[in-house]
Amino acid sequence: MTTVLDTVNRRIAEELDVRENQVTAAVQLLDGGATVPFVARYRKEVTGGLDDAQLRTLEERLRYLRELDDRRAAILESIDAQGKLDDELRATIMTADTKARLEDIYLPYKPKRRTKAQIAREAGHEPVADALITDPHTDPAGYSAEQLDGARAILVERFAEDADLVGELREAMWTRGGLKSTVREGKETDGAKFADYFDFTEPFDRLPSHRILAVLRGEKEEILSLALEPDLGGTEPGVPSYFEGRIAARFGIGDEGRAADRWLLDTVRWAWRTRLQVSLGVDVRMRLKQSAEADAVDVFAANLRDLLLAAPAGTRPTMGLDPGFRTGTKVAVVDATGKVVDHTTIHPHQPHNRRGEALATLGALVARHGVELIAIGNGTASRETDALATELIAQSGMSGLTKIVVSEAGASVYSASAYASQELPDLDVSIRGAVSIARRLQDPLAELVKIDPKSIGVGQYQHDVSETLLARSLGAVVEDAVNAVGVDVNTASVPLLSRVSGITGSLAENIVAHRDRNGPF
Repeated sequence: MTTVLDTVNRRIAEELDVRENQVTAAVQLLDGGATVPFVARYRKEVTGGLDDAQLRTLEERLRYLRELDDRRAAILESIDAQGKLDDELRATIMTADTKARLEDIYLPYKPKRRTKAQIAREAGHEPVADALITDPHTDPAGYSAEQLDGARAILVERFAEDADLVGELREAMWTRGGLKSTVREGKETDGAKFADYFDFTEPFDRLPSHRILAVLRGEKEEILSLALEPDLGGTEPGVPSYFEGRIAARFGIGDEGRAADRWLLDTVRWAWRTRLQVSLGVDVRMRLKQSAEADAVDVFAANLRDLLLAAPAGTRPTMGLDPGFRTGTKVAVVDATGKVVDHTTIHPHQPHNRRGEALATLGALVARHGVELIAIGNGTASRETDALATELIAQSGMSGLTKIVVSEAGASVYSASAYASQELPDLDVSIRGAVSIARRLQDPLAELVKIDPKSIGVGQYQHDVSETLLARSLGAVVEDAVNAVGVDVNTASVPLLSRVSGITGSLAENIVAHRDRNGPF
């Protein structure tokens, strides 16, 4: 007997162009708690050699298809409880291959508040609707206004709940339509940053993700007004739109001079303008947002991967400078293993201007600890601090002393984190930032893995995208990066060790505790 799981596995196997038994083996391992890097590296013989990329795709598709099957089961149960589930409908539901298609099929059976169509049926107007749609020679003048209003409500619902028609119109709107944005009255000055979108039109299927997210943010901030145009090609006045034509064709309605033709065409127009265009607009807006989110998350993930896998400067004594004006520049010196050996605060810039004193302090630290690298955070006062470091190097006469500006994104988040408090309990929060800057030059991956990926700030509109999608994608990037290069068991922190395939958080803590007690492995 074929199970839902077998069907899911078979479909994923076809999409990945691999054998079904490879997918089945991988799914069993992932369901058992194994991570993608672990399976890719240590269970190749079980999965037939599936690599990281295939396993990541498998994991995502498995999640989607399982959610689809859960929804399918709920829909079958709901329709069955209504006593309306026959073999043909069950087969249609079982073959639905996307969430959108499944919802289209369910729409006529979805419990809803009493509609005009339901009220019309209860009033006995459905025979009128059937008579007019099945035989357009029937003259509408033979019915009362109430009967015709009821019949129209019933037919509008019938058109709007035809799953095949809705699916066709949705795709047509996506390929023919576009997004229009205009500036709200009086918002030109406040919304200057959205000036590119004050009078903007672009087809749906050509909109890049950054523009979609920009106009959605402009709408959210009440600067822009958005309109979803179903057909940018336009329609001549008095001529039915492409969409009205497709609805009419679906139900055999046309202007052939029959008594009910004009009334039926008006009903089609009413169904499109009051019901279908509105619901499909919601679908297209959701599709735009989801597409933009997926692209934005991919960009964020690629940027994060590049940052994590940046070449490390290596195990060399390093000075970290966290620049600042009024509050001063925080200084931390770490040894070759990243251990903090000294720290202080200097005030070389405005408003203090104690440049000579700062140079003397830094020079003494360089000499005392044999500093070889100077890491400068790229935030406020970075340029001025970079110039100070240039002067320091010139004064020191040390040809091997090198300065490098590094991203300080996320350093403040790390400084105030529970892990930083545990790792550097005796240091002020502001000094911890300088320590992080120094260490991320020595080994970017080892240091950045301690920070929530969202706080590293290498993406676009990360606050506008799905929190769950972003966290899942970035977590996978960190996991893959750590397992791609490995870690040094004698220097790796708990957060870094816990990302290694097969090492749990508690095991990582035990490794570090053993190392602290007994020295290096």
